[in-house]
Amino acid sequence: MNEISLDDAAILLREGDDVAVAKRKIGAGTVLSTPNGTVQVATDVPAGHKFAMQPVKNGAPVVKYGQIIGYATTDIRAGDHVHTKNLGFGAGQGSGSGDALALDYEYCTAIPTVEYYGADRSRTFPGFLRKDGRVGTRNYVGLVSTVNCSASTVLAIADRFRGDEALKDFPGVDGVIPFAHKGGCGQHLGGADYVQLQRTLAGMADHPNVGSYLIAGLGCEVNQAMAMMQHGGLITAEQLLAGKPELPTTIIIQDEGGFRKAVNRGVEETLKLLKRASQAKRTEQPIAGMVVGTNCGGSDGNSGITANPAVGVAGDEFVRHGAGWVLAETSETYGAEHLLTRRAVSREVGEKLVALMRWWEWYTGMWGASIDANPSPGNKEGGLTTIYEKSLGALAKGGSMPLVEVYKFAEKIDKKGFAFMDTPGHDPVSITGLGAGGCNLIVFTTGRGSCSGFKPAPILKIATNTALFNRMPEDMDIDAGVVLSGVSIHDLGLQIFEELIAVAGGKKTLSEQQGLGEAEFAPWLLGPVM
Repeated sequence: MNEISLDDAAILLREGDDVAVAKRKIGAGTVLSTPNGTVQVATDVPAGHKFAMQPVKNGAPVVKYGQIIGYATTDIRAGDHVHTKNLGFGAGQGSGSGDALALDYEYCTAIPTVEYYGADRSRTFPGFLRKDGRVGTRNYVGLVSTVNCSASTVLAIADRFRGDEALKDFPGVDGVIPFAHKGGCGQHLGGADYVQLQRTLAGMADHPNVGSYLIAGLGCEVNQAMAMMQHGGLITAEQLLAGKPELPTTIIIQDEGGFRKAVNRGVEETLKLLKRASQAKRTEQPIAGMVVGTNCGGSDGNSGITANPAVGVAGDEFVRHGAGWVLAETSETYGAEHLLTRRAVSREVGEKLVALMRWWEWYTGMWGASIDANPSPGNKEGGLTTIYEKSLGALAKGGSMPLVEVYKFAEKIDKKGFAFMDTPGHDPVSITGLGAGGCNLIVFTTGRGSCSGFKPAPILKIATNTALFNRMPEDMDIDAGVVLSGVSIHDLGLQIFEELIAVAGGKKTLSEQQGLGEAEFAPWLLGPVM
């Protein structure tokens, strides 16, 4: 009989957990020795999947990370593979009622003390200091479409500036980005959907990584260019009264006389914007000027064990340096939010987060969906069973610092420290919200594999397991699977911290080297299309 040590084959995250996670495939019949005896694995357990360390009765909670991740849907024996066949949400089985898991909400009961670094430990990076004091990690020219009807126009303008040759006279400019999308009309004028899109578009135009921009509209759309600039904070009432010379560059296709004329005018204006943007130079800036967004996509059973907690270590370092660190993906925090409310700096901040969960229950229920049935087929194949399990692992990206604020989607991030932004779990939409909020860098963990990029904010991608890192070497920047071979979470976190600083200073990520990141701009469209 094959007998090996539990530590060689699996990870038991907390003493007393009902399940352990396989580091590699464990064959049926393998006997695992533990300090408390032995466990014989009943069937093959794939890498990243769970097996029971002790019996669990039908209907009883199953614990991982020291927290409930679901309820047994049949009697589970020690050594059984624990997954969708025997683990569910509990009462309602994913009904979206919010009653499946009773969470113990506490507010401000475990606010960590932050030991901020002094001047003797301050770090800098070469960044672009903007007029408002924010710092860019890249320097792009942005072409913002107010509506899908002008999307082809900004794409055509950007096409004139592809490649190094087109930018050779504009040193220090990283490129011209078209922010094209599918919305902007057929919306309720003044409604939540309208306001959110305006906030998103204005946030991309005003992004710290965008040195200059123009706005392109059709002319008859609901999302009028002037209204978007005014409501999005790009112009003031005083500028409107002063007249067009002080306004941002704007192209209206109907006023220009059609598509071709609008594109030609756009090319002329973009040349002026490129000259303006090229005047910006990298200078040494404190890393307190960085705002880093976090995201996970294509997660697996290792995400909450290797990459996500290491990213959290990096986040804590940035917060100690006075920088911003932002957790997002509300639908993938569901079931773990009670751990954040305890770290909230005020009850008001904590209650904002809880209110998001109640809104999401309503929002998903409107479409006959359920927020607690979130894990995708790829997540499940990778070993994740319930949203509670996924959320507990995803939460690790947030580190251990106090929660200073909860932001709406694409809302401007105006506080340093650890914050939360309301976004869906869908990667391009989530990252768009973080970008529009002002994140000048994104760190992205994946266990199944992702090719995401996002201009203008570079994305550093981290593989949760070494097999993925080796299978997608042109896409994965860092291998977090080394944790399964003995590298500490702390050491890996410091490696991620250093790599993020290098990327902020101009080192290209693998997604940037492949030119990715233009197609991922995806505003969150909330309402009906009329």
